Amino acid sequence: MKFGPVPLDEAEGAILAHSGMVGEKRFRKARVLTAEDIADMRAAGMSEVIVAVLDDNDIEENDAATRITEALRFTGAEAKPAATGRVNVFAETDGVFTVDKALIDAANRIDPDVTIATLAEYAPVIAGQMVATVKIIPFAVSAAVIDGIVRLAKDRTAFAVHAFKPQTVGVVQTTLATLKDSVLDKTLKVTEARLARSGSRISQEKRTPHETAAVAAAIEDLANDSDMVLVFGASAMSDPDDDVIPAAIRASGGTVFRSGMPVDPGNLFVLGERNGKPVLGAPGCARSPKPNGFDWVLDRMFAGIGVTGDDIAGMGVGGLLMEIPSRPEPREPVPVPLHPQVHVVLLAAGRSSRMGGPNKLVALFEGKPLVRRTAERVVASNASGVVVVTGHQGERVHAALAGLKLTIADNPHFAEGLSSSLKAGIANVPDTAAGAMIVLGDMPGVSSADIDQLIEAFRKSGGKAVVRASYGGKRGNPVILPRALFASVSHLEGDTGARHLVEAGDVEVIDVEIGPAAAVDVDTPEALEKAGGILQG
Repeated sequence: MKFGPVPLDEAEGAILAHSGMVGEKRFRKARVLTAEDIADMRAAGMSEVIVAVLDDNDIEENDAATRITEALRFTGAEAKPAATGRVNVFAETDGVFTVDKALIDAANRIDPDVTIATLAEYAPVIAGQMVATVKIIPFAVSAAVIDGIVRLAKDRTAFAVHAFKPQTVGVVQTTLATLKDSVLDKTLKVTEARLARSGSRISQEKRTPHETAAVAAAIEDLANDSDMVLVFGASAMSDPDDDVIPAAIRASGGTVFRSGMPVDPGNLFVLGERNGKPVLGAPGCARSPKPNGFDWVLDRMFAGIGVTGDDIAGMGVGGLLMEIPSRPEPREPVPVPLHPQVHVVLLAAGRSSRMGGPNKLVALFEGKPLVRRTAERVVASNASGVVVVTGHQGERVHAALAGLKLTIADNPHFAEGLSSSLKAGIANVPDTAAGAMIVLGDMPGVSSADIDQLIEAFRKSGGKAVVRASYGGKRGNPVILPRALFASVSHLEGDTGARHLVEAGDVEVIDVEIGPAAAVDVDTPEALEKAGGILQG
C-alpha cells in the first residue's frame, strides 16, 4: 500500500486519508474517490490529495477484519459486520469468558497493523457485552498477513463464552451465641442475589451448631437434593485441616482439595467435593455483596468450568481486590458530600436508524422537538447541571436546544455506538458531581418529578448506589451512575451501554418505580406516533 499525496489525475479509486470539506461537501476518511469526487476537488481549487493506494496483494480494511474474525473460532458470541476496519464480537448469553491467550498473543505478533483485543480470562459477561474486537490500523494489509493468522488459528478455539447453567444450592450456616440471627438472614439474602446472576437458586438452608458432626450431617443431607452445597461458618477458619468446615466435609464422606485462597478478600475459602458435587466453605467476606474470590469460583462452576486446587493457587496475580475502584466501600472511603450533586447526561447523538430516515429527536410533541421537550424537563429538575451529547444531525439538535441553560458535548464518533456517547458525556461531568444521570433523548414520558425522585433516592444512598427507574418491577431508564463507576465507562466499546456495569454486582442497585415513563421510548415510527409524536423530514 502506498500512502501520501498524489495528483488528482491519479486519485480516482484511491482511499481518502483524511476527512475534510470539499467546497460545501464533507468527505469522510476512507472514502473511495470517484470521478465525480475528483471533479468536486478540482472545482474547489485542489490539485492533489492525500490518499492510500492499494497494491494488488492488499486486502481492504473491512474485508481484512472480516477474514480474520472468520478464522478465529469462537462459541457463545456473535460478530457484527465490519466498519472502519473493525469487527466487534458480543456475548450471546450471560456467562464466563475464556480465551486462548497464546493464540491471541501470537496473532498480534504477526504484524502490528492487525490488532486483536479481548476481555481477560474468566471475565464474567452478560448477553450483549462486547468480548473481543479485531481492528485493522491502516486502510489495508497484505494478504500474506491475513494468511499467517488464518494458519495460526486453524483447529484452535480462540475464545468462548460459557453460558451459565442454573443450579440448585444448599446452604449451611453454623451458629454461635455471639452471632445474631439478623446476620444469618442477611447472608441468605446476599447469597440469593449472588446466585441470581447465573439463574441459580437456594434449594434449602440448614442452621446448625458450629460443630463438625452437625455440619457434616447437614452437608450429607443437602448434597442429596442439591447440585452444590455452600457452608458459612460462624467463626473464621484458623486451621486448614482440622477446623470445623474442612473437617465436616471429610466427615460427610467428601474430599477437601484446598483450604485457603490467594485472593483478598476471600482468603479463608475451602474447596471440596462430595459424591461429585462441589462443597464450598465460604469466606467471611461472602456475607457481603462486594466482589471477592468466592465470586470467581462460583461464576466458573456455574458456567461449567471446573475449578481445581491448582486453579485456586493460580489466582494470586490479580487477586488483590480490596482497593479496586468499583468497590462501593473501599477500605479507605472516598468522602461523599452531605448533599451529593447529580449532573444529567442527555444522550442525543443517535442516528434513529429504525425510523427509516427522519430523526426522531426533532419529531414534534405538542409543537416542540422531542429533544427540547426532554431537555426542558431535565433543566427544570433538581439536577445540578446538564450535558447534552450530540452527533447525528448535530446542527438540527443544537438549533432545537437554543436558549436552554446546558452544556453541549459533540461526539464525532457517534457512529461507533452508544459507548462513545456515554464516554463523551461522562468526560464533561464536573469533578464536583457524585453521580451522573443518564437520560435517553427519546423517552417522552419522563418528567421533572421523575428525575427529582431518582435524585432524592441517590442522595439518600449517600451518593454511592446505582439508582435505576423501573416500571412494574422491570428495569428501565433513566439511570444514575455513582462516581465509582465513571472510570469503568471509559472501557466500554461499540454499541454497549452501562447495563453490565450496573448488573456486575460491584455497587448496590436501587430501583425506583416511576410508572410507564421508565419503559416508553420511541424507536420506531409506530411507537413515536403512539406516544403522540409527529415525525419531521
